[in-house]
Amino acid sequence: MPHPRRSGREHPGTAGQAAVVLLAAASGAVDALAFAALGHVFAGVMTGNLALLGIALGGDRFADVVPPVLALAGFTAGTAAAARVCRVRTAARTPPGARWPVRTLACLACEAALLTCAAAVWAGCGAPPGGALRDVLLCAVAAAMGVQTGAMLGAGPAARPSTYLTGTLATFITRGVTGPPDDGGPGADRWVPVRLAALVVGAGAASAVLRGAPVAAAFLPPALVAAALLTALRPGGGRRVRTAASPGEA
Repeated sequence: MPHPRRSGREHPGTAGQAAVVLLAAASGAVDALAFAALGHVFAGVMTGNLALLGIALGGDRFADVVPPVLALAGFTAGTAAAARVCRVRTAARTPPGARWPVRTLACLACEAALLTCAAAVWAGCGAPPGGALRDVLLCAVAAAMGVQTGAMLGAGPAARPSTYLTGTLATFITRGVTGPPDDGGPGADRWVPVRLAALVVGAGAASAVLRGAPVAAAFLPPALVAAALLTALRPGGGRRVRTAASPGEA
């Protein structure tokens, strides 16, 4: 009787995990700056923005509708652009190992450039901008978060979410309580608490810099994304976990 073939589930190595941690910190920093200075909305947490949009529509201050709509529009455009560049539908074919696809790295480089341009405009204003310029920057940083999200999706199993972490937290809690799933997949990812902590630290750091040196605050996110990009370029020593193949593969 032939033995069933084995299939691999790819996991990012240490370098890939560390890069996602830095991206989570960048996401927290961008969200903190957007909420504090660009219209009291989030740049990367679209479920929160949808709730804020509903609150604005249900209230009597219809001007509050504009910021969440701009953030949603920017995030949608950024994600769509990254999805097209990274060819998200073929991300599952990512070869084993910790290195991310070249297209993912290119998207992250574009994100860093976009955030740097936004920071330059921010600094040129001498303080967080207002009026129409504030709306432009909000849309730009939301687009950058969309690019980051699409880039992580494009990396397939070689990466992890870095902007929306509610589902990640729920999965971590569930697998920590019940153990690995019946299909032999991995248990709770021990890097999840690190990514969540990085999100908090990034938001806290951005808030602190905004309070003490507002002109320089917007340069923190692109610096974190650049650090993540350099980290991802390092050999990470990815590993493969062997699991039983499905009946269709045997």
